Amino acid sequence: MRESFKIFIVILSFSLSNGQDKLTVNDAVKLALENNLDIKISENQNEILKNNASFLNSGYLPRVSSRFGFNKSNQNIEIETPNNLSGKLDNMKSENSFSNVSIEYILFDNNGRKFNYKKSKELSNRSGLEVKEVIENTLLQLYTVFYEVCRLSEEKDIVKSSLEISKSRLERNKIKFDFGQSTKLELLNAEVDVNTDSIRYLNAVKNLSNAKRDLNLVMNIDLNSDYILDKEIVYNSAENIINFYENASKNNTKLKIYAKSVEISDFELKSIRSTYLPTVGLNGSYDWNESINDNPYAFFNKNIYDGISGGINLRWDIFNQGKRITANKNAKVMLENSKIEKEKAYLMFQKELNNSYETYNNNLFILEVQEQSLNTSNNNFLRNLEKYDIGIVSSIEFRNAQLNLLNAKLSRNSARYEAKLSELYFLKISGKIIEASF
Repeated sequence: MRESFKIFIVILSFSLSNGQDKLTVNDAVKLALENNLDIKISENQNEILKNNASFLNSGYLPRVSSRFGFNKSNQNIEIETPNNLSGKLDNMKSENSFSNVSIEYILFDNNGRKFNYKKSKELSNRSGLEVKEVIENTLLQLYTVFYEVCRLSEEKDIVKSSLEISKSRLERNKIKFDFGQSTKLELLNAEVDVNTDSIRYLNAVKNLSNAKRDLNLVMNIDLNSDYILDKEIVYNSAENIINFYENASKNNTKLKIYAKSVEISDFELKSIRSTYLPTVGLNGSYDWNESINDNPYAFFNKNIYDGISGGINLRWDIFNQGKRITANKNAKVMLENSKIEKEKAYLMFQKELNNSYETYNNNLFILEVQEQSLNTSNNNFLRNLEKYDIGIVSSIEFRNAQLNLLNAKLSRNSARYEAKLSELYFLKISGKIIEASF
């Protein structure tokens, strides 16, 4: 009966696991990029700057405007001439219609439009890099949470395996105790160990559930969605890592953003300097006007005229209350600050790059050591298990071997994911995390 029940439990567990969707790290990346709210906001902001950087907003196109109007009046008029002639006219009607189409174009403004247009382009380019940085940060956050869920999932399985060993030991001690081959103390110790491992297992299940909700939040899906994770880990080759390290300063997104800020500040300064010289513009218009007047004393009762006019104008703001001088000084300071911030960012980048590179290599070495330690602990446990079966070692010694194996598995499990996360952080610093995601 007991064996049939165990078989039923295994089949049920298998069916439930198959009923869940399998989530690979690539699937998680796609969901995050499609649904993450921070990415959507940054992309919308970038779209605004793209619109601002379009040729339609450059100032190179002419301004065309038109006016249309119609006026009608009804008046009573009393007149008196110097010759003492007087009269009164009632309900004198008049109408006036007009239309105008004008065009203005700046012919020369000392490259002011050119520098403003270039500044708008660089603002758009910097915004694109800022979107990329948001994506990089989101990917790093996603990977951190994803692999934490994988680690906790494996931790749950490891703890469960240890719990099964403790339960098996408890069952054997119960049988031995019934046949007088074991003491009550050993039976109680086995029960305590089962309780301890059960609590550890419940905590592992709880931590895994919490981590899955964190992952669902990053992917912006239902917080209670459940799935089976693909826990496969693939590390980059040493050759790739060295190549990424050597080219990191060219690919780091933050450095590119600061470089764009320097260019923008430079164009801002040039744009302000361009206002010291005059602007030359062209203008032209077409006008049409019609007037109708019922007044019999008017010089004419109907007048229609139309025509084209054009010209050239020059405008020179020689002095504008010192505002231009102040703006020029401030632009120089802003340019200097941009260069300082770029230099500061580069120093910070060098520190983070070298730290992340060394951390990754150290974590790979730690992983190798943990693999060896796990192999040793596993062999030690198997030997103690054989000796425990024939009563050579005590339950305390067996428990120590079991805990050593458990800790070795947990340490090796943590080392695997810490190595991968340190690699991903290094990829983010070297500007390759997006490329490595696809």
